[in-house]
Amino acid sequence: MNVDQKKLANFLVKAKKQSYAGDGKKVTPQRPGFEELEYSDGDYVYRDSYTGFLSAPGQEIVRFKGTAIWSMAYSGGMKKEFHNNRKFVERVFTFLKKALSRVTEDMPFRGPKNFKEGDFEYSNEFEGDITNFKGHEKILFKGKEVFSQDYVGGLIVY
Repeated sequence: MNVDQKKLANFLVKAKKQSYAGDGKKVTPQRPGFEELEYSDGDYVYRDSYTGFLSAPGQEIVRFKGTAIWSMAYSGGMKKEFHNNRKFVERVFTFLKKALSRVTEDMPFRGPKNFKEGDFEYSNEFEGDITNFKGHEKILFKGKEVFSQDYVGGLIVY
């Protein structure tokens, strides 16, 4: 299948802003113990499936006319020393959602390269493009790393 990368990138930006980053529509999970969010537009359907909270591995899938065409897996989470501080964890995840809502079509994987707000700073280093990529994101609070996550993905080839 020949994928229109520009349309896919445009759809991914909309889907990501309407799902986790935008407190999107939860759907019945396909796998027990997972949370799943879904967004659709025309022939495109996006599903984000993850489990856990402090460490929450997951996968995003885009289907076009029912066929899976793009996928991304991610894993990581809060640094262990913060696991018992629920209020702080919630602040970190609120900031993460703000960073992820700044996703762009030229890098439609996670958030921007850098984003700062108050004492929080998000950074995202990656290589590749929408067809094949890998990256690492992290959040610092007052200069100290509190969250990090790796991700990898690209087009699905049949």
